[in-house]
Amino acid sequence: MILQQMQVGPMAVFAYLIGDEASGEALVVDPAADASRICSLAQRHGLTIRYIVNTHGHVDHIGGNADMKRLTGAAIVVHEGDAPMLVSTPAFYLRMFGAKASPPADVTVKEGDVIRVGEIALRVIHTPGHSPGSMCLYTDGMVLTGDTLFVGAVGRTDLPGGSWTLLARSLQEKLAALPDETKVLPGHNYGPTPTSTIGYEKRHNPYMQ
Repeated sequence: MILQQMQVGPMAVFAYLIGDEASGEALVVDPAADASRICSLAQRHGLTIRYIVNTHGHVDHIGGNADMKRLTGAAIVVHEGDAPMLVSTPAFYLRMFGAKASPPADVTVKEGDVIRVGEIALRVIHTPGHSPGSMCLYTDGMVLTGDTLFVGAVGRTDLPGGSWTLLARSLQEKLAALPDETKVLPGHNYGPTPTSTIGYEKRHNPYMQ
C-alpha cells in the first residue's frame, strides 16, 4: 500500500493519497485544495486515481473536488447523509475559503460499505456528530477519521447538522471499539503530531474519556 498524507488548503486539512501498487489504482481522501500537486504525486507513484472520497461535506474538505474530478475523471464518493451538502454550499462560504463548488456525488455509501482500489478495502464507519454524514474509513490497522477525531481533540458540533450527543456516541461506540494499536489519520493538522493511535487517544484525549 502507498499512503501519503498531505496538508492542503488554508485550514490545514490533511488529504490522503492511498494506492495499490499491484493494480496501480488509487483514491484520494478530502482533496481540499492543491489538486495538481496531489495528481503529480500520484503520477510519480504510477497511480491512477479512481475515487475522490470525502469524509464529510463541509466546504473546507470538498473545495478541491471540482479540480480533482476535472484532472482525473474520478468518481466522487460521500456518505449518503452528507451528499446534499456537496451541491448546496453557500456562495459566501466558497468565496471565504477560496473554494470551487463541488460536483454532485457519483457514489453514496453507508455504514459497512467497502470502497476498493485494487486489493485495498476501506470499510465505511458512519460517525455522525460533526455532520450528519461524517464517516471514518478503516483498513489494515489504520483509520482515517476526518473531523470526527483529531489528535487530542474532536470536530466541532455547533455547525448545522452537528450534535455533541451523536459525536460522543460515535467516539465511544465506533472509534473506541477499534483495537488500541489502530493508527489514527485525522482530517486536520491541529494536534502536536500528525498521527496518533486509538489507544493513545483513549488515554489522553479528554473527549474520549
